[in-house]
Amino acid sequence: MLHLDGGAGGGQLIRTALSLSLVTGEAFEMKNIRGNRSTPGLKAQHVACVSVAESVADADVDGGVEGASTLQFDPGPVTSDPVDVAVGTAGSTTLVSETLLPVAVALDDSLTLTVTGGTDVRWSPPADYLRYVKRPLCATFGVSFDVDVNRRGFYPAGGGRLAVRIDPADPNPVEFLSRPPLDSLDVYSVAGKALADASVADRQVEGVRDGLATAGIDVPIRTSATYAESTSPGTAVVLVARCGEIVAGFDAYGERGVRAEAVGAQAAEAFTDWCRSDAPVDRHMADQLLVWVALAGGRVRIPAVTEHVQTNLDVIRAFGYDIDVRERDDGSVVERID
Repeated sequence: MLHLDGGAGGGQLIRTALSLSLVTGEAFEMKNIRGNRSTPGLKAQHVACVSVAESVADADVDGGVEGASTLQFDPGPVTSDPVDVAVGTAGSTTLVSETLLPVAVALDDSLTLTVTGGTDVRWSPPADYLRYVKRPLCATFGVSFDVDVNRRGFYPAGGGRLAVRIDPADPNPVEFLSRPPLDSLDVYSVAGKALADASVADRQVEGVRDGLATAGIDVPIRTSATYAESTSPGTAVVLVARCGEIVAGFDAYGERGVRAEAVGAQAAEAFTDWCRSDAPVDRHMADQLLVWVALAGGRVRIPAVTEHVQTNLDVIRAFGYDIDVRERDDGSVVERID
């Protein structure tokens, strides 16, 4: 059994450990989970991640409850039986889904996952990021999954429903070192139906347009503004930039007291910052691709090796993957050494 320290990181360390445990069959114990957080231990969405991982591998689990600071996880073989889990309130359904995506390399048949909770909540990727950014980017290196948003779930009530089908995969090496010119920019703006009379989703789109104009960026955009059934009112906006095979995403969430136009401008600002750099992928995707470098091989250039990146790499290496980081003038290259 591997012995891991979760004190220096957050939920990403738990998700990485669960993913690689499922793929390798290696049991682990993680102590001091989220020890450096103001409220340490497992939260509801982390417990849901443990639950789906337990389900697909009939794992022996000790400590997979809310508030636990130690988790032991010993998986059996991965199966393709359907999995249905409720995160509770507005816990992130997208982060739960992220936990299972790497098991594509261990599947014999497609696996369906249904998660109830928050589809668009702070500190996690919006549902439209998962389906319009992560999904096409993964397809470029041979990993295929589908995402359906059956119902939107915003903070605080959640109640959203996300359905994911993960296909078996034998991925090609990941190779993201440079960024081709911009091909297209799409804007996906969504709000609960309770906000339709105030035209919130449409105003977020206008905020994106104004933000791009202020930054002096003149690019044609395609837009989608929708109003969805939801238990709690809420909003999200996602910008999707396509540059050849590279797909990058930039998002913002609405909040009480913040004008919809300002929310759109916030997402536009993140996009313009990326445009002025030469980063091949957005900063959130750079972190997510570390596990795929381990599983598929290849190289990914990231802006810097932050503490968040380093702790994640430490977990990946603990599972036996030889991952190297090479410093360059234009950033750091993470690669698997074969």
